[in-house]
Amino acid sequence: MGYRHLAMTSPNPVPPATGKLGVLTPGMGAVATTFYAGVLAARKGYAQPFGSLTQMGHIRLGKRTDDRNPRINEFVPLAGLEDLEFGGWDAFSDDAYTAAMKAGVLDARHLEGIGEELRAIVPMKAVFSPKWVKNLPGVDHVKDEGTHMDHAEALMEDIDRFRSEKQVDRLVAVWCGSTEAYEDPAPVHMDLDTFEAGLKDNDPRITPSQVYAYALLKMGVPFANGAPNLTVDIPAMEHLAIQQGVPIAGKDFKTGQTLMKTIVAPGLRARMLGINGWFSTNILGNRDGEVLDDPESFRSKEVSKLGVLETILQPDLHPDLYGDLHHVVRINYYPPKGDDKEGWDHIDIFGWLGYKMQIKIDFLCKDSILAAPIVLDLALFMDLAARAGKSGIQEWLSFYFKSPHTAAGLNPEHDLFVQASKLHNNLRHMMGEELITHLGTEYYEEP
Repeated sequence: MGYRHLAMTSPNPVPPATGKLGVLTPGMGAVATTFYAGVLAARKGYAQPFGSLTQMGHIRLGKRTDDRNPRINEFVPLAGLEDLEFGGWDAFSDDAYTAAMKAGVLDARHLEGIGEELRAIVPMKAVFSPKWVKNLPGVDHVKDEGTHMDHAEALMEDIDRFRSEKQVDRLVAVWCGSTEAYEDPAPVHMDLDTFEAGLKDNDPRITPSQVYAYALLKMGVPFANGAPNLTVDIPAMEHLAIQQGVPIAGKDFKTGQTLMKTIVAPGLRARMLGINGWFSTNILGNRDGEVLDDPESFRSKEVSKLGVLETILQPDLHPDLYGDLHHVVRINYYPPKGDDKEGWDHIDIFGWLGYKMQIKIDFLCKDSILAAPIVLDLALFMDLAARAGKSGIQEWLSFYFKSPHTAAGLNPEHDLFVQASKLHNNLRHMMGEELITHLGTEYYEEP
């Protein structure tokens, strides 16, 4: 593992993260409130932000022998936790404390000390349609009737009001809402003029998440999509992001079972071990599980999950190893589980001379506990990207997503270790440091 001289110096220094950063979350359920609470608890010093690369991670600079391994948040100019202000929208009127208590993710010991701050985070009325999210009974906090454009303009007013009331210097948004029903791109999504006409005409193929994305990008707010919705990964939003000079990223937070797949599958492929089948099932009982109990919403998640193995294993290059792989994904809504998701994988593999073996993984995880640090990292990195002058698709943030957003016609990279290397090298590049290729020959060259 070495260090080669690829001096790709960033053309411009990244401005410092001065002032306050507003973090807006469309969706104020389990994930968002766990994120808010974790940051607030870390500020007060009675919890640590475990799982967050921006807060806990280090980055190597130079040769291994140089012993330069600063923390990431000391190497790149990220906003500090003390400078974050939170806001969001939700289809339920509960403040963040009430929503967190109902979600049941965090113990009272983590909520009581920050109860006052959480109660002050009150959701703005959501853009919502039961057509796209069916299994949410009791929705009571939505924008008035009107066209999609009316709703987009109302969201822009919300953004302006939040910016003024909280006196923030910059804004970012991370989608923490429910999974919408599956859809393929339609003509209305293909260019910005057509999309804007569709907003005015109330085109039925435009989803609430796309209305949020449009409003946020028009207001110059970087947007990261944490759900498998077709949201910013459409040409209209990609064009708008470039036009406005705003970063976008997505989609679908990589948390439980898919995280395991992107760790295990690259290892099996690296050793040229074959796979006959990979059966995955999930049991969860939170609001996400309730929403995914609808077949159309599940289809969005299924597409997001199924693409991972094929991209990592490349069956077209390795037909004898992976060409006949049976990949099955199931999600089961089971209310007693709450946010304690169980992801179970049964993997049938084969090795030398075709002899069969098995791997079984039972991942007893907490969905929102895994997602919350991703929200934090995306908020801070998207703000960094904006200050670094980056716009459009931020593929270097693929590390955080099940279905990484890439340029049209470009296969995403799903290997977690390649994604991590890409992220680190992008940070080095921003700061004018040389990139690390892990070639390593320089350690063995004659002086």
